[in-house]
This record gives sequence, C-alpha cells and structure tokens, in this order.
Amino acid sequence: MEQNFVITISRQFGSMGRSIAHRLSEILEIDYLDRDIVEAAAKRMGLPVSVISQEEEQSRTKFFPRMYPLGIGIPSLRDEIFEVQKNIILDTVSRKSCIIVGRCADSILRDHTERLCVYIYAPYEARLKNCTDILMMDPKTAKRMIREVDTARDNYHRTYCPGWTGPFDFKDIMIDSSRFGIEKTAGILASIASERWK
Repeated sequence: MEQNFVITISRQFGSMGRSIAHRLSEILEIDYLDRDIVEAAAKRMGLPVSVISQEEEQSRTKFFPRMYPLGIGIPSLRDEIFEVQKNIILDTVSRKSCIIVGRCADSILRDHTERLCVYIYAPYEARLKNCTDILMMDPKTAKRMIREVDTARDNYHRTYCPGWTGPFDFKDIMIDSSRFGIEKTAGILASIASERWK
C-alpha cells in the first residue's frame, strides 16, 4: 500500500468512531489525525492550543468538552479556524496517506480521487451502552451528550459543507459499529482499504 490515500471518518456520538479510526491507523500503519489538527492550527495562527480548542469545542455543558466540534462561538474566529484546518487537511493529504477524523474532511476532500469516506453509526441503545460502559458516563449525561453532540456536528456540516443535506452525504461506506465492535469494524475497513490500494 504505497500509494498516497486518505480515509475520512465521520461518526455518530457513542458509535466509537474515534476508537475505530485509531485502531484502523494501527492496522494500516498510517497516521491518524484528530487533535493533531488543532495543534497545527494553533501553531499556524499563533494562538494557544487552548484558544483553538475552546472555540472548536465550546458547548453548553462542561462534560467531555473534547467531544464537541466547532459549533458555537465568535463567527469570524470560527470561520478562520475552519479555513486554517481545511488547509492543514489539504496539505497533509498532499504529503502522505492518513486517516482524518471529523472536521468536514469528507466534504473538503470530495474531489480527491484517492479517498475513502466512511460514516460510522450505531442504534441509539448501542450508543447509550457504549457511553455508559466504555466512556463511563452516567445515563443522564450520556443521553444529553448523544443528543447535543450529534446536533452540533450536523450544524457544523450545514455551515461549512456546501450541498450537505445529511450525515450520509459524501460517504462511500456506512457501517453499523454495533454489529462488529471496534476491532472487527476496523478490520473490515482495513480490508476494504487494502483491496482498494493494494
């Protein structure tokens, strides 16, 4: 797998998409970008990482703020952060194969020929169980997080993805992680990627 390619991972909250993306990066032995993009944006903008993180992840709750994408904040700064992160994504993909989690990468890279855009979802009850059993949330917090994070992610896409009508837009593969679990879901995606770029 020597060709330069990119896999984007979008996900419902509680579907364990981030964990699957991390495991996929280990199997394929390519970089996994998530918080790295925040750090790179902070460096490019000459701002503390905390400022970028606060603007990117601000929400109405203090629980698990790192789970939130851009959604609430000062519009001009929010827009600038998006443009910087977009350029970081494009720069990274031009240099190496990688996996990118969230940040509208599926829309940003829609014209990139060597890309695989994945949407990871799961039934509500499965996501709730993941939140309580794996992420160690109490049920009340988990229910609120599922509702609020999914809404925030949808709003972010509506703002920054022209033509976006729903979570399945710009996707090549949609997979129910509750059917297979983290390890097998990552393995399935790795097999597809290996076949595509072998």
